Amino acid sequence: MKVSGSFRMVVGATLLCAVVAAPGMAAPESPAIAAASGAAAPTPPTPPASTQDVPRGASGLPLPRFVSLKSGRVNSRIGPGLNYAVDWMYLKPGLPMEIIQEYDNWRRVRDSDGAEGWINQSLLSGRRTGIAAPWQRGKDARISLLSRPEEGAGTVAVIEPGVIGTIRSCNGEWCEMSFAGHSGWLSQGLVWGAYPGETIKD
Repeated sequence: MKVSGSFRMVVGATLLCAVVAAPGMAAPESPAIAAASGAAAPTPPTPPASTQDVPRGASGLPLPRFVSLKSGRVNSRIGPGLNYAVDWMYLKPGLPMEIIQEYDNWRRVRDSDGAEGWINQSLLSGRRTGIAAPWQRGKDARISLLSRPEEGAGTVAVIEPGVIGTIRSCNGEWCEMSFAGHSGWLSQGLVWGAYPGETIKD
C-alpha cells in the first residue's frame, strides 16, 4: 500500500491552505502543501462524447463522470472487491475523482495525477469539486479567482495551482467555485473536475 503526499495524502494535510488572498484581503495562516515529487504530470480533463452518444454504466449513470470522496480515509484497490490489495490510501475528503468503469458496487476511478484504482461506491459522493489547474503545479503560476464570469473582471483571490474547491455551477465556459471561504469564477478550462463545455447547476 502506498500513501503519497500529493492527492493520495498523508494524514492531516490539506490543500485548501494554498489560497493566496488578493490585495487587501487577509491571507490564510497555513502554508501551501507541496505536490509529491515523481507524480505523473496531470492533464486537463478530456470531454466525453456528445450527450446522445455517451456510454452508461450498470448504474445508468454516464461514463466517464466526476464525483468526489466522501471520507477522509479511502482505500483504492487494485480490483473491484475487498479481497484485492489496497494500492493507494486517500486522506482528503472532497477530492474530485473521475469514474471510468463500474462493476457491481465498485467504481474504477482516476485521480488528477492519472492514478487509477477501485473504490466502493459508498465512499463516493455526487458533490462536485474541482482542482485548479493541477497540470501547472510546481510552476511559477498563479490563477485569478474572478468576481464575474468574464475576462478582465476583478480578482477576488489568487489561487495556487493544485488547490481544491467546491464547484457551485458551470456554464460550459466558466465555473463558479469556492476556495477556503473565497467564492468567484474560474475559466472552465482551468478546472480538473468539470469537462470542457459541461454545464453544472447548483
